[in-house]
Amino acid sequence: MSAPVVVRVPEELLASVPAEERGDGRDDVRLMVSRGSAVSHHSFRELPLQLRAGDVLVVNTSQTLPAAVDGRVGDERVVVHFSTRGDDGRWVVELRHPLAGGSTRRRHGGPAGALVRLPGGVRLVLEQPLRDGEDRLWWARPSVDDVVGVLREHGRPIRYPYTLRDQPLAAHQTVFALPSPDGAGSAEMPSAARPFTAGLVAELVSRGVQFAPITLHTGVASTESHETPYPERFEVPETTAWLVNAARAGRGRIVAVGTTAVRALETATGPDGVVRALSGWTDLVVTPERGVRAVDGLLTGLHEPEASHLLMLEAIAGGEALSLSYAEALRELYLWHEFGDVHLILPNENDYVPNCSSNCW
Repeated sequence: MSAPVVVRVPEELLASVPAEERGDGRDDVRLMVSRGSAVSHHSFRELPLQLRAGDVLVVNTSQTLPAAVDGRVGDERVVVHFSTRGDDGRWVVELRHPLAGGSTRRRHGGPAGALVRLPGGVRLVLEQPLRDGEDRLWWARPSVDDVVGVLREHGRPIRYPYTLRDQPLAAHQTVFALPSPDGAGSAEMPSAARPFTAGLVAELVSRGVQFAPITLHTGVASTESHETPYPERFEVPETTAWLVNAARAGRGRIVAVGTTAVRALETATGPDGVVRALSGWTDLVVTPERGVRAVDGLLTGLHEPEASHLLMLEAIAGGEALSLSYAEALRELYLWHEFGDVHLILPNENDYVPNCSSNCW
């Protein structure tokens, strides 16, 4: 970062329950809007007033899986977080220590060959770390093909220590979530879209804002060590590529809803700024040095100081502007994490250059 964003997030600003338990609906959160160094504060229900006809919101349609399952390694109790399904039938998993109250803490992975017993007689064999030199995430081979079925029968949504209690799977789904033909989904909710309701979507459409779907199945985040993102499965369909390119040919702004939408769309965008239909695996890490080619703005949650996602935010907003907005979020007591408040980053209209093939406003 060119400037520090925030040193520490006070514990009282970590959203511990969904917005509907704090207020009167999942859209009852605050919206911080930054345009360059200018920052303003709103309710999320005022989002339609911040956008204009011709803007395109790129949304992730991946549904959240109940990806946490209790298991045992020998006599040791563990919680298995199922992260990503590989093309060869293996899964990337994280093993964690269970804590009183239902939360978990980090556990060193492995060893290779370890047998993990799951409910229903299902077994996992740990084979190798996902990345050399790291031991949090491991490739594991399950004894059954239908792991998603096991998750739906025995799993629950992944939960981290800052949340107060387990929540039903519905609390971890966005209004845009759709079932995948192969049953795949996200280990953790694409949470930037969580505050949207059907009513708000209808209002945005009535004002001429368009929606473009992508799919990116998110893996398990690291709340402790904040590793850089690893490869994830994605799809940018032909209709989305066409819609984004058409909007960029006019004066429509492309606003990604969540960092996952940025990662998928930017993977499918060439150096010429043209988006093409694409699917497969992406290992793209968006940094200020790489910049963005298709995205003009971003709607996202508030991220921890060490989170690698902040590099992406800096690529879109600029380091100084990002630091200013995060200082405002702390001063105004915004709530962090997936059940918290949201941040809309838009280009400074005085500097915005439409139809640009890179991040150049």
